[in-house]
Amino acid sequence: MIPVAYEIPAAVLLVVGGLVSCFVGYRFFRVVLVLYGFILGALFATSLVGAGDTTQLVVAGIAGGAVGGLILYLAYFVGVALVGAAIGAFAAHAIWAQLGQEPQTLVLILCSIVGAAGAMVLQRYVIVIATAFAGAWTLIVGMLALTDPSRARSAASSVDVWIVYPFSPRPGDRWLGIVWLLLGTAGTLIQIGVTGRGKRRPRRSKAKAQAA
Repeated sequence: MIPVAYEIPAAVLLVVGGLVSCFVGYRFFRVVLVLYGFILGALFATSLVGAGDTTQLVVAGIAGGAVGGLILYLAYFVGVALVGAAIGAFAAHAIWAQLGQEPQTLVLILCSIVGAAGAMVLQRYVIVIATAFAGAWTLIVGMLALTDPSRARSAASSVDVWIVYPFSPRPGDRWLGIVWLLLGTAGTLIQIGVTGRGKRRPRRSKAKAQAA
């Protein structure tokens, strides 16, 4: 949860982070990990504090975000597995949401394990797809907060707090899913075709090669 007074800076951060993640996430994967670690850490910390004191919320958000970002930064080498696990959990939630239910804990664990295993086998493509679609959703959240804050606050409680837009849009906002799919697909194609390509090392001349 984030105080409304800090809504615009937070929304701008989400928009910028979403753009980076969606279109150049593979190239800047470590930066993306730190960004989402900060966001998740801030959300977790502020949810523990509650909405009673704005100062406490801000301090908790910064501290929790710093810890979350540091954890994912240090976990860079297992970040791919974490991303795969997150994809598996997200897929389970998305499927069960269409059925109007919540997935059981065992289902989430199994889907996370499958996602982590698959991510280790197909690292590059998993990173590209995960960063593209995560960035697309983050971008949508930030744009909604900037253009129509009432949508972002619709799931909040009556207190003066702004929360991240939920994964399940309101019935009148089903178009968000289409926009998300289009943005995520565009980000995936751009990363695979342009920004996600590895840097080629310049070939040494024969003379230099022989001298070496």
